Amino acid sequence: MNILFVTADQWRGECLSALGHPVVKTPHLDSLAQEGTLFRQHYAQATPCAPSRTSMHTGMYMSNHRCVNNGTPVDSRLNNWALEVRSAGYDPSLFGYSDTAPDPRGMDENDPRLTHYTEPLPGIGSYTPHEKAVSVGWVDSLRDKGYPIPDAPTKLHADTIEGTEWEDGGEVPLPLAMKTEDHETHYMVDECIDWIEKQEKPWITHLSLLRPHEPFVAPEPYNQLYDPATLAAPERPDSIEQEDQQHPFLKYCLQQEKFKAPESDRVIQRMTASYYGLMTEVDDNLGRLFDSLKSGGQWDSTLIIFSSDHGEQLGDHWLIGKLGYFDQSYYIPLIVRDPRPAADPGRGKQLDAFTENVDLMPTMLDWLGLDIPAQCDGQSLLPMMHTGQTPESWRSEAHWEFDFRKLYQVPTDGAFDFGAHQSSLSVIRDRQYKYVHFTALPPLLFDLQRDPQETVNLADNAKYQTILLEYVQKMLSWRMKHTDRALTEISLTEQGPVTVRSPL
Repeated sequence: MNILFVTADQWRGECLSALGHPVVKTPHLDSLAQEGTLFRQHYAQATPCAPSRTSMHTGMYMSNHRCVNNGTPVDSRLNNWALEVRSAGYDPSLFGYSDTAPDPRGMDENDPRLTHYTEPLPGIGSYTPHEKAVSVGWVDSLRDKGYPIPDAPTKLHADTIEGTEWEDGGEVPLPLAMKTEDHETHYMVDECIDWIEKQEKPWITHLSLLRPHEPFVAPEPYNQLYDPATLAAPERPDSIEQEDQQHPFLKYCLQQEKFKAPESDRVIQRMTASYYGLMTEVDDNLGRLFDSLKSGGQWDSTLIIFSSDHGEQLGDHWLIGKLGYFDQSYYIPLIVRDPRPAADPGRGKQLDAFTENVDLMPTMLDWLGLDIPAQCDGQSLLPMMHTGQTPESWRSEAHWEFDFRKLYQVPTDGAFDFGAHQSSLSVIRDRQYKYVHFTALPPLLFDLQRDPQETVNLADNAKYQTILLEYVQKMLSWRMKHTDRALTEISLTEQGPVTVRSPL
């Protein structure tokens, strides 16, 4: 029994042709969905990458694991799926990155591992080393092929061939200045395939792909798959001044060049065309990986999970990147294929239950027949897949959190009249309403049925005060329910410690 756990960084949840997206083509992921279960309402628990991935790997909400930003150390006392499967006899591997910053407590302050957040997840065995946010092996392979390597290797993701960009009169978005087969996506999938083919016993691996994460520059032919002129303009009001009236936090974000989207719709359309092209490139490479599993006789003994760490604003609400509270930053794809006959009732189905990245660790452990640690805030998806139905006890909403003491490593000190420990928000989102609670700023309430674009804040509307109070209570109940349970289910008796697990 093997596990292939795949993430593609910054993938918006609607961008699968299996979900009826009018433009993006993802035939290999569509086929995976036909053989597995596609979860239509799946959400990340935090942004940016490190807090979200910590939730994914530990099964915990950010309010419990407290990795609040890129570079925030992950508490060494916490468990994760890699440690759990290692204790069960597996030697899990990582192709890509986990954005893990080690806990400095107990480490020498001069330890070089404390200078970056690209350490592998604790419990991982073999992995692809990263330096300065790029794969060392990939850079070496490019050097061997004669590519010039810039002082800042991250430029390899952005350097284009010379020419006129689309919004300035070019025919298509300019391509990346390297061959498709030399791109990092292709390299990582090759490495993963080679490793799997060498395994002589059951294996578990995490393939963590950077793309379609920015910079939005795709290699040929993916730069020209989608015509920018045919793509929809971003969902936003006519001016940024109209957008920033919604909330003081949003106004602050829109004043930051890092997050403020270009004014020109043509620039956004070019970015979007490249973003979609990078998605199809990922899909094609996953097709190679899936074919390798089939030809190697491992397809029917492998649990496959495909998801992302977060979404992308892509110009919607005048924002780019991932931040804040809008759905675009947190709505992500999830496809799970369990090859066993027990999963046949859910095979080929698209389920509308609210699922979260905290459910992935419990699902993997459940598939291996391992106990799910008490720290996990999520639940296994296997019972849902094995019946094709949503259990009555399943959550009725999605939750996520965002800590804005820093925005992309830039402190927000002085931007508001409160400090770092009050710079946070929490979201509860169901099919009807979305409530955003700020620690020290006014709340937001959206009626998603009447206002799916989240443009009208109803928190101050007298007609909605009863509903507002209801969602404040829901938020409090959610936080109380998911306080730390690491020891609360253990009692010391004359016979020794006794554990009694209670369902979530």
